[in-house]
Amino acid sequence: MRFSQTRPVKIVQLGAGGTGGHIAPHLYRLLYSLDRPVRYIICDGDVVEQKNLVRQNFTPADLGENKAQVLAERYSSVFGMETEYVPDFVEDEDRLKDLLIPMRFRQRRPNSYREEIVEEMVILLGAVDNNKSRQLCHRVFTQAKELIYIDSGNGEYTGQVVCGVRRSGKTYYPPIGVVYPDVLEETDKFPTELSCAEASVSAPQSMAANITAATAVVDMIYNILAVGESTVRKVTFSTNTVNVRPEIQKSKRRRTAA
Repeated sequence: MRFSQTRPVKIVQLGAGGTGGHIAPHLYRLLYSLDRPVRYIICDGDVVEQKNLVRQNFTPADLGENKAQVLAERYSSVFGMETEYVPDFVEDEDRLKDLLIPMRFRQRRPNSYREEIVEEMVILLGAVDNNKSRQLCHRVFTQAKELIYIDSGNGEYTGQVVCGVRRSGKTYYPPIGVVYPDVLEETDKFPTELSCAEASVSAPQSMAANITAATAVVDMIYNILAVGESTVRKVTFSTNTVNVRPEIQKSKRRRTAA
């Protein structure tokens, strides 16, 4: 599938922990290199704790600070970009929809002095650790006229990244909830619904798995924004075997950029 290499870009990332924290520095660098308006909004209601320093992209100086704020302020200032973050867990459908509303820009047409109104290309990144948040993203995705939704998830050694694409109200690449229907089952809670005891217990993960997932996410976004074409709709990986396996979208006809 082809994508515009000139449209303004807006990325909304839910989660700034194990995977999200490693996505941020590389994504800021990528967006900085693009010759078009870009926005990057990181959302997370969690604060940096001592236990996070082992595998997440934080330092002792960040302890007690909001994760989204730390990442946004650290990297946006380095690259001279606007600092945008939401220091809360986004758990409401209307709130997420509001965050994903594209801005409109006046842009000169290629090889012409005439201007046209263009909307941002919006990408939703799911770097969350619970399926209830994925269910929220899934509902918003299926209602969107146009949206790119990339979700990452991993355990201690294995994981997957799924890229869903909607265009003109039609799903071209299925999202995580279609590829892995079990994520739509009511099995867990939003972060704000967890008790202190529940919040202190999390599934084992490793720094290597988080970095591998983050790399796959950035690779997908690089192809979409910098190359203007992406055929990979899913990636599975294992850090035990140092193996990354993509699933390629096969198409009989070449779709136009949007």
